[in-house]
Amino acid sequence: MNRITRLTAGLLLVTFVLQVVLAGCSRPASPDRGDKIYDPLLEEESRKSFEFFWKEANTDPASKGYGLIRDRAPGNPNLSSVASVGFGLTALAIGAERGWITREEAKERALGTLNTLWNHAEQINGFYYHFLNMNDATRAGNSEVSIIDTAIALCGAIVAGEYFGGEIKELAEQIYERVDWNWYRDPERNLFYMGYHPEEGFKGHWDFYAEQLMLYFLAAGSPTYPLDENMFYSFIRHTGSYGDSEPFIHSWFGSIFTYQFSHAWFDLRNKVDKQGVDWWENSVNASKAARLFAIDQAETFSTFGPDAWGLTASDGPRGYEGKYGAAPSGYSNDAHLVDGTLPPAGALGSIVFTPEESIAALKHYYTFPDLIGEYGLKDAYNTAVSPAWYARDVIGIDKGITLLMIENYRTGFVWEWFMKNEYVKKGMEIVGMSEKQDSSS
Repeated sequence: MNRITRLTAGLLLVTFVLQVVLAGCSRPASPDRGDKIYDPLLEEESRKSFEFFWKEANTDPASKGYGLIRDRAPGNPNLSSVASVGFGLTALAIGAERGWITREEAKERALGTLNTLWNHAEQINGFYYHFLNMNDATRAGNSEVSIIDTAIALCGAIVAGEYFGGEIKELAEQIYERVDWNWYRDPERNLFYMGYHPEEGFKGHWDFYAEQLMLYFLAAGSPTYPLDENMFYSFIRHTGSYGDSEPFIHSWFGSIFTYQFSHAWFDLRNKVDKQGVDWWENSVNASKAARLFAIDQAETFSTFGPDAWGLTASDGPRGYEGKYGAAPSGYSNDAHLVDGTLPPAGALGSIVFTPEESIAALKHYYTFPDLIGEYGLKDAYNTAVSPAWYARDVIGIDKGITLLMIENYRTGFVWEWFMKNEYVKKGMEIVGMSEKQDSSS
């Protein structure tokens, strides 16, 4: 981006902020939600992210797929991801609380979505297929039965159940109780398998740290098929660092979403496990390292810089890429892929860990008009290629982690309601999570 174009984009940002502020002059400057700060851009990106989950859903009450949410938009209009549904169920509670939709609208959509998950969505032993057909909730293509995507759906169901109560809570708990966690466990290694295809059986293992902390908490707390706490300590905890960053337990590809997803629901602040690991601080360190990595990559890739960081799985110029990430990665810091592509959800999903740096990134992203669409920031961009590339789509899980983490930063809302659930609290206790002791006492 040349100087004139950047100046123009900056003026557009100033104009946009003034419009948002002036539009809000008829109401209090800060909503009565206990926000840490009312920031027009946080409000804009949150609401637009919410609108993806509200608008890109099956809204036909007569359909077996009612309430299912698209994996992405505008691409693949007939494909739903179960993870999108989980983020979307959480989004319904956020939207109702903020008044973006009425409570009755949210309750109707939540109940219908849970009815679809309970009665129609294709599953095995309570585990859903990663992708479902939007219209009838059947398995889409050759997608796998996914334990992690099922867990995300369960987290969303739990939030909806706690927030709306009544029939919604009862149905959410039925869906949770149906999941047979032991079926997805490899007894020889005491690890969860990575995926299951009916045609081929189980493949791979969750043998390295990633976004799967939620699996152990949910499984341990299950009232019907509980697993013991030892699984939480069975996966590889490989420690690394980048530059001057503090060491932390890292994921294989170094994608920043792996340090975020479980934290979107489980409140791990000021807690340690039985080995003394503070997983919250681990994600803080990972986020800071990811920013340092992007700063160092700026000489090679113009996309990156101090306000443009957070490499994570996303769309790229050649399609979806799950290996986008930062060092440390793998065993030798060579598992991650960098090509100049950057998804805004990376930095924004870390706003609870690095608030100042993440908000600075948000402001930077909004200086690129081509990166802004109907649902706020698009999935990714790359200014290191010529011409500069901007994603066409938004992806549900990226809008989801953006929405949930901004809300947690502003109010702690998702943590507040999710952590009310008795099984959630029980699961964390069983695996050995405890309050961190003040070292000064």
